[in-house]
Amino acid sequence: MVNSVFSNYPLISALIAMLIAQVSKFFYYFIKDKRMDFRYLVLAGGMPSSHSAMAIALSTAVGLQEGWGSSVFAVSVIFASIVLYDAAGVRRAAGKQAKVLNVIMSDLFDYGKFHGEKLKELIGHTPLEVVAGFILGIIVAILLY
Repeated sequence: MVNSVFSNYPLISALIAMLIAQVSKFFYYFIKDKRMDFRYLVLAGGMPSSHSAMAIALSTAVGLQEGWGSSVFAVSVIFASIVLYDAAGVRRAAGKQAKVLNVIMSDLFDYGKFHGEKLKELIGHTPLEVVAGFILGIIVAILLY
């Protein structure tokens, strides 16, 4: 059973794409911000989208292995579409709302009216970050094929 998991091409493609995206995110922000922040190795949000890379690598690998007309490919495309929509739409909006709420909380905190944790602001993705993850996912799946 363990052998079959490690030889599962779609699963391996998805996991490697996610890993490459997370490591890329670390180096991208290291170059951009001129400081090491190891949290980028595990944080959601940012460039490139690891969720998008993983979902697209999975769909691409399934398409290559099972065929573009297969039912399992159709399911993986629907799954990937939901992931991409969530990354660029829902989670991005939640990140923008968190930014506004953090400003409000900061003002309340300054006046002694509120004590609490800041909300995570970097949880969604810009369209460019999603596209970068999309392209990365396709490349990884094709290279591993």
